[in-house]
Amino acid sequence: QGQLVESGGGLVQAGGSLRLSCAASSLTFSAYYMAWFRRAPGKEREFVAGISSTSGTTYYANSVKGRFTIGRDNAKNTMYLQMNSLEPEDTAVYYCAADRLRRATYDVYDYRGRGTQVTVSS
Repeated sequence: QGQLVESGGGLVQAGGSLRLSCAASSLTFSAYYMAWFRRAPGKEREFVAGISSTSGTTYYANSVKGRFTIGRDNAKNTMYLQMNSLEPEDTAVYYCAADRLRRATYDVYDYRGRGTQVTVSS
């Protein structure tokens, strides 16, 4: 059974940077569309960024465009999210997800991680 494990979260001041990683195991990573979602306290989970299986196409939520960069290394079975110019509004649990198709809703993804906490202080 495939597994996704997020890492790299933590506490950072506003304006700072963090790099999240999502390590995949027991699945053909290079065949999957990958995405990051986040859930802030008291809010619904929302899409953050997505990347096609070959890294040819990336997608971003308007709220993170220009600040976050998604990437993947298929040789290492790992996806990344470089987060710059972080704002307190970015505070959330960040989840990675994998599916053979690009999907809008986190809950229907084939594989989903348990999340990593990102806290941005003002």
